[in-house]
Amino acid sequence: MVVLQIRFLLVLFFTSVMGAAQYVMQDAALMNYIDRRFLSLEKRLEKCNQDILDYVEEFRDFSKMILSRLAGLNNYEAKVKNEVENLLTRIERAQRDIDYFRSDTDSNTCIEVHEDLVKQQLFEEAEEKKKIKLMLNASCDHMLAGIKSLKIVKKTGHKHGSWMKDPGKKHTKIYLLDDSVNNVIFEFPNIMTFMESNHTLKARRVTLPFPWEGTGHIIYQGFLFYHRYGSLNEIIKFNTQKRNITDQMLLPGAGRIPAYQLSPSTKIDLAIDEQGLWAIHAEPETGGNIVITKINHLTMAVEHTWDTPCSSKDAEAAFMACNMLYVVYNLPAGGTSRIQCVYDVLDTVNTHEIPALHFPKRQGSHSTIHYNPKEMQLFAWGDGSQIIYKLHTKPKV
Repeated sequence: MVVLQIRFLLVLFFTSVMGAAQYVMQDAALMNYIDRRFLSLEKRLEKCNQDILDYVEEFRDFSKMILSRLAGLNNYEAKVKNEVENLLTRIERAQRDIDYFRSDTDSNTCIEVHEDLVKQQLFEEAEEKKKIKLMLNASCDHMLAGIKSLKIVKKTGHKHGSWMKDPGKKHTKIYLLDDSVNNVIFEFPNIMTFMESNHTLKARRVTLPFPWEGTGHIIYQGFLFYHRYGSLNEIIKFNTQKRNITDQMLLPGAGRIPAYQLSPSTKIDLAIDEQGLWAIHAEPETGGNIVITKINHLTMAVEHTWDTPCSSKDAEAAFMACNMLYVVYNLPAGGTSRIQCVYDVLDTVNTHEIPALHFPKRQGSHSTIHYNPKEMQLFAWGDGSQIIYKLHTKPKV
């Protein structure tokens, strides 16, 4: 009887143990299944995160490409606009010639046609001169007679650079544009702050969206006009207060050779005088002689262009003053700078009789010389020094 009870208890024990083991095996299988599912989910989440990162990177690359193409379209639009304007000008000239020849078909002899053509050309030249005088305000009647003195304001920065005031504003701010390729303007409240030893601490820094090339930039009426680095002949108009580009243009014929042989980094030299904005450059078609172009600073349109007899060979800088171009020459190794070629766009002065004008008391070279019509002074950059030259003028004769 006791044996039967023991057997019964053993059966119950083993049955419970086997049941518990079965439940343990089921739990283990369930945990294994759950673990596999979590691993699968984690792999999918990891792939999803990687896909998102790839999509973000792809979107960034796409955005850069779109922005680059939009910038290219803007440049192309400006180029096409300029080419269309040039084409329209050529068409108008051709139409005038056609109209003229049609009106003279009844002429009897070649000599008569030739005389009439000469008369027509003389009439057109006289009308063109009238338009130019009206555009340039012929009341500007003074010319440079000498350079009286110099003042070295400061010596800072690289060998090449540019500094200036804005002659179109009443403020006393000084602008420093260091080096021949850069994109940062330093703006000082006045010349005394600029002359301090650690001058950049008190300067307002303005960063340009595109760097400049050369040293031929100018600030006028709150805008910086400069030759864009990497472009052949693109001039940018930049608002120095709002810090944005407001306009741009392509200057026909410019950018292929330096404006001055002794300042090879400057392909386009922009200048300001009593009449506004000018561009100075050289072209292979003129034998390397200097070409000057009057630009409307509001519309960024070319108003007129003159080929001058002034050579860019051995030239280091130039400036415009009262409708006249003054070209500064020097020795390749540096020496006494001198104004040796003068060109009057209105042809009111016999420039061949003007003697050479020498810069006083200084041996070296200039990378920039800008005329300030408000103060009638020259702001020059010579071998890293910022210099002011006072001028002596006389009436045009």
